[in-house]
Amino acid sequence: MKYPSILIFALLILTSSCRDEKENCCDTINQASPYFPPNSKNWETTSPSSLGWNTDSIQTLYDNLELNGTRAYIVLINGKIVLEKYWGKNIFNNSTFDTSTNWYWASAAKTLTSFAVGKAEEDGKLSLAHKTSDYLGLGWTSLSSEQEDKITIRHLLTMTSGLDDATGNADSWQPQDLIYKTEAGTRWAYHNAPYTLLDQVVENAVGQDFEPYFNTILRDKIGMDGSWIWSGDNHLYLSTARAAARFGNLILNNGVWDGTRILNKAYVDVMTSKSQEINQAYGYLWWLNNASSYRIPQSQIEFPGSLTPNAPSDMYSALGKNGQYVCVVPSKKMVLIRMGDNPDAALVPFLSLNDIWKMMNGVME
Repeated sequence: MKYPSILIFALLILTSSCRDEKENCCDTINQASPYFPPNSKNWETTSPSSLGWNTDSIQTLYDNLELNGTRAYIVLINGKIVLEKYWGKNIFNNSTFDTSTNWYWASAAKTLTSFAVGKAEEDGKLSLAHKTSDYLGLGWTSLSSEQEDKITIRHLLTMTSGLDDATGNADSWQPQDLIYKTEAGTRWAYHNAPYTLLDQVVENAVGQDFEPYFNTILRDKIGMDGSWIWSGDNHLYLSTARAAARFGNLILNNGVWDGTRILNKAYVDVMTSKSQEINQAYGYLWWLNNASSYRIPQSQIEFPGSLTPNAPSDMYSALGKNGQYVCVVPSKKMVLIRMGDNPDAALVPFLSLNDIWKMMNGVME
């Protein structure tokens, strides 16, 4: 009769030891200095097993990512690579997809533009409270001057311009396609055209073309690669997955890269926080997971709950069409990158991201 008691006692000790080991791992990560890779080729790693992760679940995660069209997947903890995997071919030259392959960010690149706007404001070149017409001139829309003057830079950053997003071409930023729907600040709508004009706002504010300005203030400072291209009315960014990871690591560290401040913390905080009361889950072109409700593109319905229930509540994300994700989780010192083909039919595939986090929870258990 003594053996069961001894066995139970041993199991309790083992369970407590495993729990303590995981807690100690988390404490070590939280106390460690953040890591910043010198370049994209020389990037330090951390093994999943050293974090106490369930390594038997990683292959299942990878299998599902591949099945859903993923081309690149990276997870950083405190700046170091814990998971990194590539699949398939480069669509541009049919070479094997790897660390040197460029891919489009789609709307995840909106956060890069948000960064540029914030830097221009920090340098005193513009103010978010200024009228958009101060930088684009009168008549950049088809609105009356009184209506147009109520649209500020902040309205473009928060998707609350009041312009009609159902004109037939929501990407066109020609004046005849920018039509009055309601007063600025009273309606949230995921509308590409007003956002795209932020590039011209920055250009006119700083007196320089957008791409060289972007390269100077961000890309070259943190060792990103990539370039901007025009596709119709859309300004797209293409880069490697590791470039996206570098950007995520910068934002995780509140705008500081290896001891050098790249963007002021006050703007980073505001950029990744609720920006208005209409869509609780939207910052300055970042999606937030700590809201009690959210709205999605092409809809005026308010949905209850968080955007990604399986993810940590403090996560904020750059999200793009066809499943381009840059997710930042401060509580876990984590950055998650996914690039690839369309996992579902959504304009911004939230459900696919939720599925990824369900699998990640199994890996990190």
